[in-house]
Amino acid sequence: MMQLNARIPEGRVPDKWSNYKAGQRLVSPSNKRKLEIIVVGTGLAGASAAASLGEQGYRVKVFCFQDSPRRAHSIAAQGGINAAKNYSNEGDSIHRLFSDTLKGGDYRSREANVYRLAEVSNCIIDQCVAQGVPFAREYSGLLDTRSFGGAQVSRTFYARGQTGQQLLLAAYGALSRQIKEGTVTLYPRTEMMDLVLIDGKARGIITRNLITGQLEKHTAHAVVLATGGYGNVYYLSTNAMGSNGSALMQAYRKGALVANPCFVQIHPTCIPVHGDYQGKLTLMSESLRNDGRVWVPRSKEMAEQLRQGTIKPSAVKEEDRDYFLERRYPAYGNLVPRDIASRAAKERCDAGYGVGHGGQAVYLDFSDSLRRLGKEVLMERYGNLFQMYRKIVNEDPLETPMMISPGIHYTMGGLWVDYELMTTIPGLYAIGEVNFSDHGANRLGASALMQGLADGYFILPYTIQNYLAGEVTAGVIADTLPEFEKALKSVQDRILRFEEKKGKHPVTFFHRELGKIMWDKAGMSRNAKGLKNALDEIKNLKESFYREVTVPGQAGEMNPELQKALQLEDFFELAELIVTDALTREESCGSHFREEYQKEDGEARRDDEHYMHVACWKYEGEAQPPSLIKEPLTFEYIKVKERDYKN
Repeated sequence: MMQLNARIPEGRVPDKWSNYKAGQRLVSPSNKRKLEIIVVGTGLAGASAAASLGEQGYRVKVFCFQDSPRRAHSIAAQGGINAAKNYSNEGDSIHRLFSDTLKGGDYRSREANVYRLAEVSNCIIDQCVAQGVPFAREYSGLLDTRSFGGAQVSRTFYARGQTGQQLLLAAYGALSRQIKEGTVTLYPRTEMMDLVLIDGKARGIITRNLITGQLEKHTAHAVVLATGGYGNVYYLSTNAMGSNGSALMQAYRKGALVANPCFVQIHPTCIPVHGDYQGKLTLMSESLRNDGRVWVPRSKEMAEQLRQGTIKPSAVKEEDRDYFLERRYPAYGNLVPRDIASRAAKERCDAGYGVGHGGQAVYLDFSDSLRRLGKEVLMERYGNLFQMYRKIVNEDPLETPMMISPGIHYTMGGLWVDYELMTTIPGLYAIGEVNFSDHGANRLGASALMQGLADGYFILPYTIQNYLAGEVTAGVIADTLPEFEKALKSVQDRILRFEEKKGKHPVTFFHRELGKIMWDKAGMSRNAKGLKNALDEIKNLKESFYREVTVPGQAGEMNPELQKALQLEDFFELAELIVTDALTREESCGSHFREEYQKEDGEARRDDEHYMHVACWKYEGEAQPPSLIKEPLTFEYIKVKERDYKN
């Protein structure tokens, strides 16, 4: 049985990161020039890491499947980024951000990693301000903040409703500087197809040029994956349609462990699904819950009238509205964490009080804030979000309450990494959403941007030296080695299986069917019977996929259908992993809600005695069930308690 070593430094939790940096191995400037690093992905984590490593003097190759790093999915983040600056003098601190993050994740994350994240959060804001990120400011000129779910302080820095875009442009600027300096080489429209190991170490990747279809070999002394999450396994999600889990699965098949894959976040404020052939969901930022109030009608009769359109929501009287989050969670109100808000909305909809198509939506109402603050203030804060909603729904959310419903948004699970962000494969690192390390069973809003930039700017550039210090004598790695040829042949064979396959259905047909299985059986609410059925249904659908899929075109050309087929093949295996993990974890915690394990009031019932661990899954071969390896979670600096947002 594999033994996991998280490499957590000695000392008190607040001292661990300082102790680590004081004792780590270093690479001299002259030796950095001898070492090559591959970074896959150019979102916030990848762009910031590549820029930082290039600035330090390493030779960096960075890959993205988009035509520009500026189109990475980080650009879609809207609401803000957390940091413990305490500018508003509300009593915030590094410890409070740390404890809120652990509590938000239902105590299913590693204590030392979470504290480090909170500790470096303030550095991120200083870095981004220096780069010119146009954060919102108060009248005095100080940076403004707002609240997000799971916190009782205003610690979220924002740039209107486009924070991710502004942060990514800043990271892209830093990356572009290094490209001009010659320390970083950018490979756009290039997708990773396989990981290459030599003597058990990550030594390079096989890629496919998405324009020409050409396969290429790339060598390095270390490989960094910054490829984002796997939410698109559910088909409908707020992720960009190109987002996928293929790099994660390639690493998994080579020996990297996947941790807590069933921890998938449902976001409560998405624009509701409008039809069976919709391709993705649109997010409405959690920041809207600062000034919007969530409600459903108090009577089922009125809910039916609203669904039929015989009355308008603006005509519903105050006494006929149920502000159910404020009623159930008075201490946090509309700003409870996402998993709790989503389940509360689902409960109301399942009980017959939902509105919109199929009764699967609730209202987010700005009428109170409109009277209190005025239209100009709301437009300053959320103008681009309101504009987006109007374009999609053709309604003004300041005149008619916004309709929202829960949808797949983020994945807390991912590749297992130690304190240094290295996977179980030496030399293979995972940063940002593709790793599991910081958010436990539920991520708090505005913490994804914080983790991505923390990993890329302030953590990986330190920790990767500990490994690379032992690689300075490795010399140049040749791409003619047998391991590269074997990996290349494997990719060619895999592509050949799909080339000119003439079945009955396009790839999207099978992806949509997989998404339905996952949402119905392994989505917001799960049970043993449904999960067991899901495993059978996924297996049958996968067999149909291989028999009946059609993939037009050739491999040696631009072929998005081939690209989608290869990604869906990975999604099938990933879906089985998610369901297996959910079936094995017989408790409810955070986003993982097993119907058999709930309290009388419908809240999650955790089982700390048996499941206070990270569930890590090891690949055991094609068509073989994965094996489970557990990393126990211990807490020495914080007291584990029930997650309560009512008092």
